[in-house]
Amino acid sequence: MGNFKGLRVWQESIDLAEQIYMMTRKDKFARDFGLKDQIQRAAVSIASNIAEGDERMTVKEAIYFLNIAKGSSAEVITQLYIAKRIGYISKEEFESLENRTEKISSSIKKLLVAKKQFKTK
Repeated sequence: MGNFKGLRVWQESIDLAEQIYMMTRKDKFARDFGLKDQIQRAAVSIASNIAEGDERMTVKEAIYFLNIAKGSSAEVITQLYIAKRIGYISKEEFESLENRTEKISSSIKKLLVAKKQFKTK
């Protein structure tokens, strides 16, 4: 524990948050403060909770924060669907960001499984 900056999933989630911020600066999305702020917060939450979980002193706490990060990835995907349906992002942007977020979510799940196995030993 305590090496979150070396975790690939943390690095990928930082990249995702950056991409979300860049996307929400454009056109109609920039003026939709509710959806823009929500998707930005959810994207930032993924990386933040991975980091916080990795810095915690117990496996139980790490699992708690990784679960929050996984939930935040589902929030981002949901908000991407909404953004696509109301015309804020293209199909291509949506697919790229959804795939990236799904990959992060899958990596978090693998971390959770590893932590839970460690906890039971």
